Amino acid sequence: MQNLAGIKVMVIDDSNTIRRSAEIFLGQAGCEVILAEDGFDALAKISDHHPDVIFVDVMMPRLDGYQTCSLIKKNPKFKATPVIMLSSKDGLFDRARGRMVGSDEYLTKPFTKDSLLQAVGIHANHA
Repeated sequence: MQNLAGIKVMVIDDSNTIRRSAEIFLGQAGCEVILAEDGFDALAKISDHHPDVIFVDVMMPRLDGYQTCSLIKKNPKFKATPVIMLSSKDGLFDRARGRMVGSDEYLTKPFTKDSLLQAVGIHANHA
């Protein structure tokens, strides 16, 4: 079990189930978890909380994951913050699109506890 104590992780997803499971998995590993329901909600919370790693769902109403990632990466303050896309589709096109907006990794949903914690472990250490 990785010890990720003190790492701030933001999870942006419009699915309550995904947010809850991410919160439980990350919380058990000692992370501080910030939840957001969509891109607008997230952008408001990012400046308050300065997360170390951000997970963002690709498919969301109002502002999708690609737009959200792009806005985060365009902000000089958060450009270096790792953004990991979450998607139920595992297509090459989606992965490429994620890279184009600056995402650092792409996780397919439903994610496992291990894949989630591994991604945090890898990216939080680079931040």
